[in-house]
Amino acid sequence: MKKIFDNTQIAFALKSNSQLNASYFLFKMINFKPLVKIGTRIINLALQLHLPVENLIRKTIFNQFCGGINEDDCLKVVDNLFTKGVSAVLDFAVEGKANEREFDNALQKTLKIIEFAKERQAIPFAVFKPTSFGRIDLYEKIGNKEVLNYIEQEEWNSVVARFDLVCKATNQKSVPILIDAEESWMQTAADDLILEMMRKYNKEKAIVYNTLQMYRWDRMDYLKILHQSAQEQGFFIGIKLVRGAYMEKENERAEEQNYTSPICSNKQETDKNYDNALLYITDNLAVFSLFAGTHNEESAYYLMELMQEKNIANNDVRIWFGQLYGMSDTMSFNLAANGYNVAKYLPFGPVKEVVPYLIRRAQENTAVTGQTTRELEMIIEERQRRKNT
Repeated sequence: MKKIFDNTQIAFALKSNSQLNASYFLFKMINFKPLVKIGTRIINLALQLHLPVENLIRKTIFNQFCGGINEDDCLKVVDNLFTKGVSAVLDFAVEGKANEREFDNALQKTLKIIEFAKERQAIPFAVFKPTSFGRIDLYEKIGNKEVLNYIEQEEWNSVVARFDLVCKATNQKSVPILIDAEESWMQTAADDLILEMMRKYNKEKAIVYNTLQMYRWDRMDYLKILHQSAQEQGFFIGIKLVRGAYMEKENERAEEQNYTSPICSNKQETDKNYDNALLYITDNLAVFSLFAGTHNEESAYYLMELMQEKNIANNDVRIWFGQLYGMSDTMSFNLAANGYNVAKYLPFGPVKEVVPYLIRRAQENTAVTGQTTRELEMIIEERQRRKNT
């Protein structure tokens, strides 16, 4: 497979010199783990004390990883990305809300994004997190098959209704919905509810997508069971594949509560799991549609090779590559330049309220070996290329 991810001219074509320099200095800071820890504490403290730091946050880490403070604010970024063939998935990135009013607010945001996507080719998917529609403790109880009291049952009925409203809207407007994965202890209930939505709304094509975190050693078995159910019951499967984002939390909880960690024992096992899922899905593309969320270049090349071997067109609507906005531009823009379907997750929300997301993003960058280093290397290479031209 021809290597395409080293073309920095294509990757950073949309960035001015000043924007490229800003990205360079930001990733330099993120690459220094102690600074990320200290910066996280300072930002949280400053916000708790109501210090005027929002403008500073917006001009630095927010602008790197977020599209705007609301949907309309994101449109400039959406349109700009699409000039290079890169689509966007608007992601309402406000986390940690846990009351019915906020859950209803998230529902309305998601429905509005579906409307945006229906009208714009540049927004091919909508997305939401299960815990934006209900309390994590409730998902956990459902997954453990615990008896709910009356109030909890009413809450769960509301969660199911929110899922159904969104999935019905996506089906009516033909806008696929990506449902993110979260912590393992709430995921069983989410999986069962998403399966119910797939049975109901994926009769003609994949509209509802579940997310599988392949750092979990049980996900390949789950994928095969899901495939069998689809064949027996006559529905299509949408799958978003990721490696996973809660590894430290998962391992710590497993140790504290003395159960076997759901996480693969090492990165090599996770990588193998992810690539095995790519193979399985492309082998069964008559039933599956795939959103391959990855910043791993080897997995992206592997999927490209599988598509070539199986005579799957680069722009086959059943296969999408996805990366986060502000990261892996060398992958996203070069994939798009070579005719593949590519979408950037584009988080948005009020600056203060997306800080938990931004902090998690910075921490994940420091946790993934080589990720920030690779970003820096490519930025440095492009800065040097521009100096020489």
